[in-house]
Amino acid sequence: MQQPSLERTAAPRLESFKIRTPEIVRFGDMDRQGHVNNAVYSTYLETGRVSVIFDPDQGLQVAGATTVLARIQIDFLKELRWPGQIEVGTAVGDIGRSSYVFTQGIFCDGVCVASGRSTMVLIDLETRRAKPLPPILLERLQRLQLKKD
Repeated sequence: MQQPSLERTAAPRLESFKIRTPEIVRFGDMDRQGHVNNAVYSTYLETGRVSVIFDPDQGLQVAGATTVLARIQIDFLKELRWPGQIEVGTAVGDIGRSSYVFTQGIFCDGVCVASGRSTMVLIDLETRRAKPLPPILLERLQRLQLKKD
């Protein structure tokens, strides 16, 4: 059995993200150790993804389909504590036939405290099966791709 890779990618830089969503660290986000609970990071990443997917002008929804989360990976890089303000940087990484990957970073005072990758799959609302990404969606995804440093 092949062992999974435990290698981390380099922490992203805030400047690499075209889209940045502000968020606050709430008191209720804390755990017994006094830092943000690991499960809450997923919620912060969701906030960034949803702001892109449902953007009123350039959103990623298409008629007769919806986008579902198929996989999420999070690397925890630094502790995050209350009170605080953060920014969630969101960009598109890879684009497939019926899926795409969001690359994200959670930043506090410009420092990356966590990074994540979320695989999203476009599914047909009736059949609930994967559906190829239509040209209009491909165009929007390409515009949102991560800036190369």
